[in-house]
Amino acid sequence: MIKNNYFKFITLKLAAMVKISTVILGFGLVILMLHPDTVFAHAELVKAEPARRAALTTPPKQIRLWFNEEIEADYASISLLDADNKVLTEEKPMAYPDDPKSVYLDLPELVGGRYTVKFRVLSVDGHVLDSEYKFTVRENKTAE
Repeated sequence: MIKNNYFKFITLKLAAMVKISTVILGFGLVILMLHPDTVFAHAELVKAEPARRAALTTPPKQIRLWFNEEIEADYASISLLDADNKVLTEEKPMAYPDDPKSVYLDLPELVGGRYTVKFRVLSVDGHVLDSEYKFTVRENKTAE
C-alpha cells in the first residue's frame, strides 16, 4: 500500500512538471513567432553618410555605414561608382576601433553628379548583406 501511494505521488508530480514544462515551452514558441526578428536577426544598414537619395551641395569626404549588429570589418567592401558605373574607389573600407558596427571609406575628390554606393558586409553571425544605394552631388554653379 505504501508503494502504491508513493507511485501515485511520483506520477502526479511528474504529470504536473510535464504540464508546467509544456506551458513554458508554449509561451516560448508564441514569443518566437511574434518576434522572429530578434531571434533570426541579420545585419541591416541602419544609417549611411551620405544618406540614401541625398542631394548634397558639397561632395562628401568619406562614406560611413552603420549596421544594427557587429560586422566583420576585414570582409567588408564598399565601392563608389559614378553615373557611368565606373568604379572610383580601390581602397578597402576601414573600421572604427570603438564601433564594431560601422565601416568607412575615404573618397577621392568628387564633382557634381549621381553616385552609387555598393557595399557588402559579413555579420558576426555569418550572414552576408549585399546592397547599394544612390546619392547626388549637385553641380556647383558659380555666377560669373
